[in-house]
Amino acid sequence: MSETNILLERDGVRLAVDDTVATVTLCNAAKRNAQSPALWRALTEAGRQLPGQVRVVVLRGEGVSFSAGLDRQAFTSEGFDGEPSFLDLARGPEADLDATVAEYQEAFTWWRRTDLLTVAAVQGHAIGAGFQLALACDLRVCADDVQFAMRETSLGLVPDLTGTKPLVELVGYARALEICVTGRFVHAEEAERTGLANLVVPAAELDAAVADLTAALLAPPRDAVNETKALLRSALSAGAAAQHAAERAAQGRRLRDLAGVGE
Repeated sequence: MSETNILLERDGVRLAVDDTVATVTLCNAAKRNAQSPALWRALTEAGRQLPGQVRVVVLRGEGVSFSAGLDRQAFTSEGFDGEPSFLDLARGPEADLDATVAEYQEAFTWWRRTDLLTVAAVQGHAIGAGFQLALACDLRVCADDVQFAMRETSLGLVPDLTGTKPLVELVGYARALEICVTGRFVHAEEAERTGLANLVVPAAELDAAVADLTAALLAPPRDAVNETKALLRSALSAGAAAQHAAERAAQGRRLRDLAGVGE
């Protein structure tokens, strides 16, 4: 039996690695895994610490909620200990604000690396930043009590943690606009029907369903999986001719590998 190693545990984030599978856990259940700049920095560091043999990363949240979104302390005059509030950032130079938000976004972008497959196990509330973190992953397995919501617009803000593109890709522009502007909850049945959730299961079966999916994702050869992920991601934006050429190039690499060419 392989051994699970804890590589990181700080600021509400735990990274555990068991051979080819890593698990990133939001572990501040008392605050429903509310997010903060410190948590985002820890998530970014988790991505940097992944050993090279890891193929699948599972993202989960402890407790009743995946993540209830941004910790509202960010908007108080005090902010978080040791760093400015978001309001203070807004009063500073525009370039500094842009650079700070770009740093926060790094916690949400590494999940799309083509050498990894990422799975969010989502239960309870996934609101705002929590919704966007689930959207950052390739796949979402959801408990039947899941409640997604994008509340930023209701607060006079916009979703800025890289969630707008995957949301539109999954549900289409019109539905994404309606979800964001109304701030309403998207429950399990709609999430599965519209493609937000790849699978919905009873809450008690969430861990088992994620384990089954992880095993299936690990079954094919890694290089073929990585090439396929890269092709599917480029298909969203590439023209037909460019995509066809990318398919030919990727298949050429796979065939040469299988034939032992270049060894």
